[in-house]
Amino acid sequence: MEENSGRTVLCGANAYEQKYYFNERFVNIPESIKEELHIICVLFTEEVGGVFTIVFEEDGSVSLETDAYEEDILYDEIGSGLLVREVRMQRQELLEALSMYYRVFVLQEHCET
Repeated sequence: MEENSGRTVLCGANAYEQKYYFNERFVNIPESIKEELHIICVLFTEEVGGVFTIVFEEDGSVSLETDAYEEDILYDEIGSGLLVREVRMQRQELLEALSMYYRVFVLQEHCET
């Protein structure tokens, strides 16, 4: 699942359909990381509702995005912003590792150690 802007969705959860999506293009990511991503996405949508996605930007950085149907009066917009910030802080190491993975294995950048 790639968007026109060169962004690629890694995974996401949808509270409306009660579904989780993982982009099979990234099947080589370790199972433990996949499970952690699954938990993050599902818990996020259970807490605030709407749709939550983790996206690789064109430059390899990782974005956390949340959205809701316009008519969804139960969606917690303030809570979603706070929860995105919390996930970024608590999972910073994971998000940095995902960014490095994308830059090395997808964008084919040379990694200097």
